[in-house]
Amino acid sequence: MAVGGHRRAGAGLTVLSTIHTPSERQLERERYRRNRALRRGTVAAVSTIVVFVLLALVVLNAPGWERVQRTFFHWPDARESAPQIIEAFWLNVRLFLVAEVIILAVALAVAVVRVVPAPALAPIRLIATVYTDVFRGTPTLLVVLLVGFGVPALNLTGLPTSLFWLGIIALSLSYGAYVAEVIRAGILSVHPTQWASGRALGLSYGRTLRHVVLPQALRRVTPPLLNDFVSLQKDTALLSTIGLVEALRQANIIANRDFVFTPLVVTAVIFVAATVVLARFADWLTVRSLRRESGVVR
Repeated sequence: MAVGGHRRAGAGLTVLSTIHTPSERQLERERYRRNRALRRGTVAAVSTIVVFVLLALVVLNAPGWERVQRTFFHWPDARESAPQIIEAFWLNVRLFLVAEVIILAVALAVAVVRVVPAPALAPIRLIATVYTDVFRGTPTLLVVLLVGFGVPALNLTGLPTSLFWLGIIALSLSYGAYVAEVIRAGILSVHPTQWASGRALGLSYGRTLRHVVLPQALRRVTPPLLNDFVSLQKDTALLSTIGLVEALRQANIIANRDFVFTPLVVTAVIFVAATVVLARFADWLTVRSLRRESGVVR
């Protein structure tokens, strides 16, 4: 019996090794896919290089390029203004980090209020609906101006007078409405059977929302949320209109003092460098989410 058992085990190993050995056709397909990926990558690289070289030749040979270079791309001006702009940019970073936390809290509360069907919450649900409609339809710059100049003009005790916190309030009000709708869409996208499963397990409506629905909803809307926060990082520059000396305001001060525009280009480069990583991370999450939905997770 032992011998027979060994024979069966050996036969099983033989079968498994046969199953896991790729066939010649499969190896050929894999070679074809590698070659195709290589060809596509080569074509993409060559075409990209050609396009950028042509654009560079057109720009560099333009009649007014020297004047544009002196005005916008003058290296001594960039080197001189960069330290001051980078120092002021840390204010943009602080604004972004604080506003992001507040926006998430406000948006989550508004989204939950709008989906909870309790009749007693009808007045709060109406307020939440009006809030999202008003602040999604109002330009962010206008909200910044109204909050930055309107709140201090009220002269009410207890209201903030710091430009930093007034800017945080303005960004939170504006972006909170957008993010609330994103989260609400994520909650509504969860299949009703998830709600039914949670209730069937004896969970209350609130616990079902917290432990079953919200985790799925937040996972689905993470890519669009990150895209909103990329826009938030850029829109911190709008707070220069109420007097905050952040990166854009510092660049304007230098530009108006020295009659050059290179500091503005330096500011643009800093914003791009700060947001490109977050933007690529959002793209990666979007692709990963699509692969998960299609059953191809890598």
